[in-house]
Amino acid sequence: MRPPSLSYTPGLLLQSRGGVPFKLGLALPLHQRQQTQAAAQSRSHTIAPPPSSSSLNAEEVSHFSALASSWWDPYGPSRPLHLMNPLRHDFIQRCLASSPTSPSPSTHKLRYLDVGCGGGIFAESAARLPTTACVTAIDPSSTILSVARLHARRDPALSPPKLLYVNATIETLPPSTEGEFDVVSLFEVIEHVDNPAAFLERCGAFVKPGGWLVLSTIARTWTSWVTTNLVAEDILGIVPKGTHDWHKYINEAELRAHFAGRTAEWGSPRVMGVVFVPGTGWKEVIRSEKIGNYFFAVQRK
Repeated sequence: MRPPSLSYTPGLLLQSRGGVPFKLGLALPLHQRQQTQAAAQSRSHTIAPPPSSSSLNAEEVSHFSALASSWWDPYGPSRPLHLMNPLRHDFIQRCLASSPTSPSPSTHKLRYLDVGCGGGIFAESAARLPTTACVTAIDPSSTILSVARLHARRDPALSPPKLLYVNATIETLPPSTEGEFDVVSLFEVIEHVDNPAAFLERCGAFVKPGGWLVLSTIARTWTSWVTTNLVAEDILGIVPKGTHDWHKYINEAELRAHFAGRTAEWGSPRVMGVVFVPGTGWKEVIRSEKIGNYFFAVQRK
């Protein structure tokens, strides 16, 4: 695998994608990325499709559908996700405990919406919590959801409505369910969509006042390219090739900038950087959100 193409201009480090440069570290605002990709296609003499109301990327869905049969193998391609799951819950609990306006699990059981749930690693574990009222888990891949439903049937306690799997994208969920969820989770999802700004806006609509939008993703740095693309995919084979597109990684500063213009709706972000330690698993590392994997959350006002 070749490293990402970088070019220098005075005072700026620019990353070139399809002939369209943008700053590395403080890249184009999230809402401009789809337009930039379309411009790149146009310059390469191909016809760019019109902007879509959906953030779905068909190639990404196909890639993860091919991994469906191994989703619940704790030593298979999804092993990093299994190992990350405890940190997901830990981060959510920190968010809930950080604000007096957060829903209190002791008096109010929580409603979760898990977007891009895959085989249900997080959704199942969230549904089993005594503080959970219900989990609605959505994914555009019917193949993966078949695996998720089959696995959930092993536990009668996970029958709907406690855990409900829906073959849908966030754009196709009915508006009647907007503002109903205490936690909307997007774990390892946003770096796989085509229009991250529109995707965040749509996901945020389903968070109730006082609830949290919680996600995890990867910073777009040289370090993350080496660890996720070169080492994890090409050298060690920890994850299948093609799982990560470095160009679609999102820096913490970009997410902060996105929500900085929406302070009437959202509170100050909470962030936790994590690092994968081979043989041990994921560990929280202070300020590592600047270079690799991290969790990010905002509370709806």
